[in-house]
Amino acid sequence: MSSPQELPAWIALFLGLYSLAAAVGELRVPGSWMAMVEDLEASPGIRFLTGIVCVILGATLYLVGGWDAAIERGDWLAAGIALLGGIAAAEGLFILAAGDRFLALSRKMMARHTSLWAGLSALAGGAFVFLALSRLQFV
Repeated sequence: MSSPQELPAWIALFLGLYSLAAAVGELRVPGSWMAMVEDLEASPGIRFLTGIVCVILGATLYLVGGWDAAIERGDWLAAGIALLGGIAAAEGLFILAAGDRFLALSRKMMARHTSLWAGLSALAGGAFVFLALSRLQFV
C-alpha cells in the first residue's frame, strides 16, 4: 500500500497515462476529439453529465492535493495536482453554466490543429509519467 505522500505521484502517473493514451487515440484517428466536442454540443444531457464529472473529479484532485499543505511542505507535485484539480472543477462549472459557449470556444481552439493538441497532450503525459516515476519507490 502506498503512503499518503506518494498519492500525488500516483495521481500524476495515471494522469500521464491517460494523457498519452488520449494523444495516441487522436493521432490514430484524427478528428475524433473534434467529433467528441460536436457530440457534447449536440447533447445537453451528455454535456450536463460531463460537467458534473469534471466538477467531482476536479474537486477530488484539489482536495487530495491539498494546495496549502503542499506549498507549506514544498511539495510542488502535490500543489500542481491541486491546481489541475481546481482547473478541472472550474471547467466543469463552465460546462454546466454555459456549455454551448464554452464548447464553441473549444471548437475554435481545436479547429484544424488537433494534431498539435494531441502532441502537447503526449508531451504533458510523458512529463507526468516521468515526474511520477521519479517520485515513486517500487521496492
